[in-house]
Amino acid sequence: MTEEQLIERKAMFLKLFWDNTYVPMKLKELAILLDIPKNQREELKEVLDSLLAEGKIGISKKGKYGKPDISSYTGTFSGHQRGFGFVTVEGMERDLFIPEDKTGGALHGDTVMAVIEHEAEGTKRSEGRIIRVLEHANREIIGFYQKSKSFGFVIPDNQKIGKDVFIPQGKDMGAMTGHKVVVRLTDFGGDNKKPEGVITEILGHVNDPGTDIISIVRAYGLPEEFPEDVMKQVEKISDSVSEDEKKGRLDLTGLMTVTIDGEDAKDLDDAITISKKGDIYTLGVHIADVTNYVTENSPLDQEALQRGTSVYLVDRVIPMLPHKLSNGICSLNQGEDRLALSCMMEINEQGVVTGHRIAETVINVDRRMTYTAVNGIITNKDEELCKEYETFVPMFDQMKELADILREKRKQRGSIDFDFPETKVILDEKGIPVEIKPYERNAATKIIEDFMLMANETVAEDYFWQELPFLYRTHDNPDPEKMRGLATLINNFGYSIRFRNGEVYPKEVQKLLVKVEDSPEEALISRLALRSMKQAKYTVDNTGHFGLAAKYYTHFTSPIRRYPDLQIHRIIKENLRGGLREKRVGHYEELLPQVATQTSSLERRAEEAERETIKLKKCQYMEKHIGEEFEGVISGITGWGFYVELPNTVEGLVHINELRDDYYHFDGEHYELVGEKTKNVYKLGQSIRVCVTGTDKLLRTIDFIPAETAEDEED
Repeated sequence: MTEEQLIERKAMFLKLFWDNTYVPMKLKELAILLDIPKNQREELKEVLDSLLAEGKIGISKKGKYGKPDISSYTGTFSGHQRGFGFVTVEGMERDLFIPEDKTGGALHGDTVMAVIEHEAEGTKRSEGRIIRVLEHANREIIGFYQKSKSFGFVIPDNQKIGKDVFIPQGKDMGAMTGHKVVVRLTDFGGDNKKPEGVITEILGHVNDPGTDIISIVRAYGLPEEFPEDVMKQVEKISDSVSEDEKKGRLDLTGLMTVTIDGEDAKDLDDAITISKKGDIYTLGVHIADVTNYVTENSPLDQEALQRGTSVYLVDRVIPMLPHKLSNGICSLNQGEDRLALSCMMEINEQGVVTGHRIAETVINVDRRMTYTAVNGIITNKDEELCKEYETFVPMFDQMKELADILREKRKQRGSIDFDFPETKVILDEKGIPVEIKPYERNAATKIIEDFMLMANETVAEDYFWQELPFLYRTHDNPDPEKMRGLATLINNFGYSIRFRNGEVYPKEVQKLLVKVEDSPEEALISRLALRSMKQAKYTVDNTGHFGLAAKYYTHFTSPIRRYPDLQIHRIIKENLRGGLREKRVGHYEELLPQVATQTSSLERRAEEAERETIKLKKCQYMEKHIGEEFEGVISGITGWGFYVELPNTVEGLVHINELRDDYYHFDGEHYELVGEKTKNVYKLGQSIRVCVTGTDKLLRTIDFIPAETAEDEED
């Protein structure tokens, strides 16, 4: 078919499809209608495919061609470095898989229109094609520049973008190979064409101190400086609480009050009081009253909503609020009067809240405690610490008693505790990692977790029954198909998980985690169980929290660093001051859905950026240990090799090609690699000594080989 004929056919079909009287038809019906002979139907399909790719027509699930929106779905495209991707559609149970050759030129994060070409079967998700990019997400890309003679390429830091960006001659700002750069896209490319762009900023050389983290900050679009109007508002805020601000508030300054945080914490937004009379504990969780300073729709409020959350990177914190607030007047500093929103709960010895009160208060912290010191007192009974904090020791013992009760109660109802070790990275003054170690939870960190959870549940239940507009922290039940897949896998290890009415209850997942504790397959099964879960998010409807096995849950306890907490504080205070009138109820009903969606999205962005900085620093740290041997544990097995986790939480890959003593087959049922001749087996949980052979800071990966292979090479 000539180009002229193709254009003519396209015009004919478009006229047909946009005719209001037109009814969607299958290929055969269209051919009959247009009097196209059988031997030309392949050409007809070629024209239709071309129109589909351009987004000018659509195709239904039943294969009928029609207008672009016929049986199409609008969603967000998530790319993969290998070229394929997924489209997330609101309300669709599972993401739509998009093969590499059907992405329609979409890049990670784009809003797209997609159609389903193959329906889901069993555990296999639906497969589709992107027919149109509705909105591009990547106007700018951060990446690594590679210069050629007369042009260059930028390899995006975000591996999900999956395509290099072509930089024409004269558009590189003088960048050289190794520079980290900012690229403004001038052409988003397509299926067979790379995106094209212009370099607008050189961030520094990849080896310059600080360039690595600032590249991640810019790649994720994290805010840096606060706008001028925000700082002007902050300047007017006093450094101390005035007598006028205390009026009408419940005065709790006479109660023995402590904060318990990490040694280096500066934004102290929660304080604790506790007492016991008979068999009733009175627990006070006092949260900084940030809304007293961040008023609705002010520059501070708009900026906080735009940021959504504070971001904790390895070498810096990008705060939601300026330091004058987060480390100053909103921080519950020792010996200073502070405004708080308090949840005071009466709890019996069975862990049941028998009564509670939420109030605007004034507090004064008697002692700023650290997790280390409190743990030393309640766990180790350290004589020196017990003497130094003699007045507070009975208080800490009482906290431990109540926290144990609350934790046991949560355990009984089925709350799931994924106790993965978090990573703590120690940097020198130049930002170079000098130590990596697990950040361990202790009895003191668990006390604060238990008390914050209790306050969050109590506030959520209160406002649910008041039937007022509110933000909840919800965690939907897992996808039954994913849980059935998990059940099949764990069955190969001799474990089972029980379904009731086709669903899994939290207690069943909890039982599984208890059973696998200290087993070789613990890490794998825990991670797979976590991946089978859905992500927690903010919603206006209270649908419960699966992971915590809680009917009511919200985020009340961190308004310095999370916008949803700040938002519900505003609602609570309005309600305490005389109730929400109809106009304000309507205002919040209109406002909160957008706040929930936006803050959920910003939370995911922050988590991804935090993970990327940790992975990067792990690579930098292990780069200094190339050639050295370490003892580790096999944490994952795939068809391309196995992953080994070191005691310091660093994980690396032993590629199957590096197993040179035999040809190894992947046993997918038992997650083992088995040697064809030797019958040697690599399995989960197996201790193994490995040698570091290399790191890739672009991909943020670490390569190992078995230590005996390294020794053989030396010989």
